[in-house]
Amino acid sequence: MFASGTQKNHWMFTGPEEIDLLRQEANERFVNEFGKNMDEDHRKAHFLLPEEEKLLMRHFEFILREFCKKFQPSMPKYVLRFYIHNSLMDFHPRDLMLTCVYLACKVEEFNVSIGQFVGNLKGDREKFANIILGFELLLMDKLHYHLTVHNPFRPLEGFLIDLKTRYFKNKAEDVERLRRNAEDFVDRSLATETCLLFSPSQIALAGIIHSAGEEGISLDNYVTGVLMQGTTNEEVKKMASQIKRIKYLVKNQPSLQRELIGPVQRKLEPCRNQANNPESEIYKRRLEEMFEEEEEERSRKRQKLMEEERAAERALIGIP
Repeated sequence: MFASGTQKNHWMFTGPEEIDLLRQEANERFVNEFGKNMDEDHRKAHFLLPEEEKLLMRHFEFILREFCKKFQPSMPKYVLRFYIHNSLMDFHPRDLMLTCVYLACKVEEFNVSIGQFVGNLKGDREKFANIILGFELLLMDKLHYHLTVHNPFRPLEGFLIDLKTRYFKNKAEDVERLRRNAEDFVDRSLATETCLLFSPSQIALAGIIHSAGEEGISLDNYVTGVLMQGTTNEEVKKMASQIKRIKYLVKNQPSLQRELIGPVQRKLEPCRNQANNPESEIYKRRLEEMFEEEEEERSRKRQKLMEEERAAERALIGIP
């Protein structure tokens, strides 16, 4: 349940300002580590600024949404979570977003093999598979294995059922009129940070109220007299304020400045962490070393097992 889960306890924030601050701190950690010998002007020219990371993040989120629409898995929120505490310069979103989708498929039991998954991609599918599998454990570790994500679509369906049974008892068609705009609102909310600021049920309710406004249907009595029956005026006002904030964030998404994407992407390539770049020699050497260490560990275990078996055989026939 959301109320007692990791999403509420670890991945909810007070406002966009807190999220921006955490991302700025991630940016500063990376710049301080890899720009130790640079002056301030050289750092600004070489590394991405926090606002440039945010711009590029929105670009890759758009690509991710389009991919999910075609492939039909749900839009994973792991990307948003991951880049709260990690810089795009440390882990390129091109590599991580595919891993996020593949991991979300597993968690949500959307049954698909890695071969079937990369079959939906254009390009070197074997390379994509290696990248996804190479980053999967790292992604889970950076998310602290908090993999359950509650989205607003389930509570939205719950509200529609509740409206039919407790408010529009003989007007089910009025409720169905609300569905399309409400679902569209919730879908658009996935392109924002609302899931890091508000509960899934609050986002779903905002979608219902937005749709009702579009259809000219008043839900004031339903919200105050049914949903929030028995609550204080202060609690009602607080809920109304939250709904307004959600509607504002969803309706006022900044437009994607496509003309700036290319220059920022070109700026990212020379400043990214090559140790996390699957195309770099550093990454490939580290991968080879890891495989060699694993093989050595397996050899040691096999040797130990053989020695234990020989000792057991000698003991069985009485040879010391």
